[in-house]
Amino acid sequence: MKFISWNVNGLRACVGKGFKEYFQEADADFFCIQESKLQEGQIDFAPEGYHCFWNYADRKGYSGTAVFAKEKPLSVSCGIGIDAHDHEGRVITLEYERFFLVTCYTPNSQSELKRLDYRMQWEDDFRAYLCGLNQKKGVVVCGDLNVAHEEIDIKNPKTNRRNAGFTDEEREKMTDLLAAGFTDSYRMLYPDKVEYSWWSYRFKAREKNAGWRIDYFLVSNDLKNVIKDARIHTDIMGSDHCPVELDLDL
Repeated sequence: MKFISWNVNGLRACVGKGFKEYFQEADADFFCIQESKLQEGQIDFAPEGYHCFWNYADRKGYSGTAVFAKEKPLSVSCGIGIDAHDHEGRVITLEYERFFLVTCYTPNSQSELKRLDYRMQWEDDFRAYLCGLNQKKGVVVCGDLNVAHEEIDIKNPKTNRRNAGFTDEEREKMTDLLAAGFTDSYRMLYPDKVEYSWWSYRFKAREKNAGWRIDYFLVSNDLKNVIKDARIHTDIMGSDHCPVELDLDL
């Protein structure tokens, strides 16, 4: 079973840079996107053979997520059931017989860490949401989680220490999430491998591979024994992020 997750940084822009071609080529069972930057009706993308689910932000041109699934889910929900968090289109959950699939676009703490306090509350509430799902059945969590967890996950850890996405506080929240019963699929399989999933558009960062690994597939621990592979498709262009993949033997 093949899962793809990609922060497209504006789906309409990404479509103009090869998104549809990659979507077809990937032929994933589940294809999740973050940062669609859409409102309903702004794009005509309904790939044949897929059930399509969208969560739009109230604010135009901001955030947003979508999931394209070959198999019809038992249920679908948007958000995490907390009004303070559920106006930015950040989470979609699909329920299947054996697992929940959750795609997430985690809030950025922003420049000067203006939103760090909010981010901390989000982290606690999102972790509680995932743990609640995990009490019922296995969980697959994917998306742009906006944190480079360990120093191996970022090109320049020392100079980025207090930048959004690499603060001690954000990294500790990822540690807390993993400790609550989840596994970072890529790092489990490749503990010493250095690959990134996001590069700034500035300073030729992608050309120099000065990147961050902030896009993840986490699985609840009861599913980690069915992980076949986890990959980062650094060769796929079209966004400042690249797609990440999880293969499960389900």
